[in-house]
Amino acid sequence: MKFFADTAEIDAIRELAEAGLLDGVTTNPSLIHKSGRDFMEVTKEICDLVDGPVSAEVVALDHATMMREAEVLRKVADNVCIKVPLTIDGLKTCRALTGEGTMVNVTLCFSANQALLAAKAGATFVSPFVGRHDDNGFDGMELISDIRLIYDNYDFRTEILVASVRHVIHVLEAARIGADVMTAPPAVIKSLANHVLTDKGIEGFMADWAKTGQSIIK
Repeated sequence: MKFFADTAEIDAIRELAEAGLLDGVTTNPSLIHKSGRDFMEVTKEICDLVDGPVSAEVVALDHATMMREAEVLRKVADNVCIKVPLTIDGLKTCRALTGEGTMVNVTLCFSANQALLAAKAGATFVSPFVGRHDDNGFDGMELISDIRLIYDNYDFRTEILVASVRHVIHVLEAARIGADVMTAPPAVIKSLANHVLTDKGIEGFMADWAKTGQSIIK
C-alpha cells in the first residue's frame, strides 16, 4: 500500500520523505490555508520534495473553469495530480484531463456508487473519506470494502486512495481490505511505529548495554 501525507507542511513532508515513508502527498484548500503559504509556491516546493503524485485541488465548481485552473496547476511540475470534486462537472473534467494523460484524484467520495462513477470517468485515484463517513454514523471501512469489490469485479484501474484517515486502525483495516493508497496526517503515519513492547525492549537493551561499559564507536 502506498503512503501519502495529507498535509501542506514542508518540514513534515521532508522528514517522511527522508525516512523513505512517502509515496506522494495530498493537499486541499483547507490544508493550504492552515500552512499560511502561497498556494502555487507551496505546491511547487512539495513537488520538488517527492517523486510521487502531489494532489493539487481546483476550487472552481464548473467544468470550464476547472479546466482553466487545471491547466495552470499541471504546469507546476510533472508529478502534479489534479484534484476535482465528485460532481458531474468534476467527473467531466476528470474524463477530459485523464484523456490528455494528466493524473486526476476525484475527491469527496462517500458512496460506492460515486466511486463507480469516478472509475467510469477514468480517475487515477478516488478518495473515499472514511473518517467523515464514521462521523456521520456510517462504516467508513465497509465503504472501502464495497469499492474494492466493485473495482475488482470489473478490473477498473482507478486506485482506491483512503482519505480522512484518523488513526492507525484505519490504516490497518485499509491495508487488510487491499486499498491501493492511504493518505494521513504525518502524525498518524509516524505513530504506526509506536508499540509499548518496542519501547520496553529498547529500554531493556540500553540498560544492559550501559552495564557493559563498551562503545561501538571508538
